[in-house]
Amino acid sequence: MIHVVLYEPEIPPNTGNIIRLCANTGTTLHLIRPLGFELNDKRLQRAGLDYHEWAAVLVHDSLEEFTKTVHPQTLYAISTRGQRLYTEVAFTSGTALLFGPETRGLPATVLAELPADHVLRIPMRTGSRSLNLSNAAAVMVYEVWRQLGFPDFTQ
Repeated sequence: MIHVVLYEPEIPPNTGNIIRLCANTGTTLHLIRPLGFELNDKRLQRAGLDYHEWAAVLVHDSLEEFTKTVHPQTLYAISTRGQRLYTEVAFTSGTALLFGPETRGLPATVLAELPADHVLRIPMRTGSRSLNLSNAAAVMVYEVWRQLGFPDFTQ
């Protein structure tokens, strides 16, 4: 199982797109409060289309609550401040991928709680700031899913 964890997400369409991603890959989505929107936000619903019923979406009051409840095998933060490329990791089932808020990324306090080799980056051209949250989530989910052999994939 793969877990996508959105820490204090702010933009409803990004979360809606990630709901659709999770529904199509069998990934569980975890939202860490506070959220920058209501779960019944029309922009969230529109971006997720009719995939909401096919995605497992759980809301947690804190990152600590998530880790105590879910007990992920390994937690990786995805950040432009990471020194290790995501392609250097051998992912396992039970991996949790942690993404920060769109406008500010993960707080330094959250990153400091993880081993440095668990803070990963997606390479970009020099001078680029960041990828869109839903695009970064898609890159990471598909890499983990690929490494796991695409379980539950139907042709």
